[in-house]
Amino acid sequence: MKRNDTIRSSPDWVVIILYIVLVMLGWMNIYAAVYDESHPSILDLSTSYGKQLLWILTSGVLILAVMFTDAKFFPAFSYVLYGLTLALLVAVLLVGKEVAGSKSWISIGSFGLQPAEFAKIGATLALARYLGDLHIKMQSPRTRFISGILIAAPAILIFLQNDTGSALVFMAFLLVLYREGLSGNILLIGLLAIFLFIISLLVDKYFIIGAMAGLALFAWLMFRRVKRSLPLILLLLVGASGFVYSVDYAFNNILEDHQRTRINVLLGKETDLRGAGYNVNQSKIAIGSGGFFGKGFLQGTQTKYDFVPEQSTDFIFCTVGEEWGFLGTTVVIGLFIFLLFRLLRMAERQRSSFSRIYGYSVASILFFHIAVNIGMTIGLAPVIGIPLPFFSYGGSSLWAFSILLFIFIRLDANRLIML
Repeated sequence: MKRNDTIRSSPDWVVIILYIVLVMLGWMNIYAAVYDESHPSILDLSTSYGKQLLWILTSGVLILAVMFTDAKFFPAFSYVLYGLTLALLVAVLLVGKEVAGSKSWISIGSFGLQPAEFAKIGATLALARYLGDLHIKMQSPRTRFISGILIAAPAILIFLQNDTGSALVFMAFLLVLYREGLSGNILLIGLLAIFLFIISLLVDKYFIIGAMAGLALFAWLMFRRVKRSLPLILLLLVGASGFVYSVDYAFNNILEDHQRTRINVLLGKETDLRGAGYNVNQSKIAIGSGGFFGKGFLQGTQTKYDFVPEQSTDFIFCTVGEEWGFLGTTVVIGLFIFLLFRLLRMAERQRSSFSRIYGYSVASILFFHIAVNIGMTIGLAPVIGIPLPFFSYGGSSLWAFSILLFIFIRLDANRLIML
C-alpha cells in the first residue's frame, strides 16, 4: 500500500465522531422543534426534519468527495475557489432572491443556495495560501493590507446583501492573523473600540471624553520621562474622542432600524417584548423552564406551541435547553469545546503552514458561530441571525460547515507528506 493511501485511511476519527454526534443531535432537536403528530415520518420531505435528513445524507456525499480528493488540490486551487465564491456573491446581488430582508439566496429550482456560507471556505483557503507561501509573517504592512483585502472583500459583498450577521463572521479571521504574528496591540485597539462603542450608547459622550482626558493625564505623569510619550498620548486621546463622537452618527445613520432596536434591547435601553425583544425573551423562558434535567424529548411546551420564532434555525439551542435542561446544554457546549480544542491541537501538529493556518481558520469560524449563536439565545449577544454549526436547520450551512471541516481533516490525514 502506498504511503499516501495509508495516511488517507487514517483521518482524525475523534473529530469525525464528534461531527457525527453533533449532526445527529442537531437533527433530533430540529425534529423536536417542528414535530407535528400529523407528520410522524422522519422521511417526510414536507417537514424541516425530513429536508434536514436529506441535507445530512448529501453532506455525506460531499464529505466523501473531499476525502478522496488529493490534499494538494486545496492549496493549488485556493485562489480559483476564492474567486468562484466572490463571483457567486456578486451574482446574488444581481439575481438573488430576498428572504427575511436579506438578498442572499440564489434559487435553484425549489432549493435555495446561500453563497455567503461557502464564502467562508473560499476566504479560508485564500488566506491560508497567501500567508502559507514563503512563511509570510504579519509584521509587514503589505502583508497586513493584502490579508485584510482577502478577508474584507467577501465580507463587504455579504454586507451589501443586508446579511450583517454573516458579514461579521469574517471578524473571526483576526484570531488567525494574531496566531500568525499580528500585533496584540491591534486586537487590543479593536476590543477598546467595541468597549467605547457600547459605553458611548449608555453614557454621555462628554463624560466619557472627560474620563479619557483624566486617564491621558495620568498616563503622561507616569511616562513623562519616556521620549515622545506626550505626542502618542495626545494622538490616542484625539483618536478615541473622535471615535466617541462618531458613534451617534454611525448608530443612527448606518445601522438599520431593527439593528438599532436589537442593540438597545440588549443594552437594556428599550423593552420590546412584543417586537425585537420577543425572540430572546421567549428563548430565555424556554431554556429556563427546562430546569436541570429538562422536560424530555418532544415534551417542551414552548417548542410544541411554537412560542419561539426561528426555533429550528437561529434559536435551535433553546430547544436543547427546554427539553434536555441544564445537563443537556452543558453536554452540547462541552462537545463543541472539545471539538474546538481538538482542532487547535490538530492545527499545531501540521508540518505545512497552509494546513496550520487553514486549521486555525476553521476553529475560529466555528468558535465565532458557537459563541454568538448561543449568546444571542440567552440574551448575551445581539440577534444577528447566524446558525449554530451542525445543529441549525439549513442545507447551505450544513454543507458549508461539513466541507470546511473535512477539508482540514483531509489535510491533517496527509500532514506527514505535505510541506
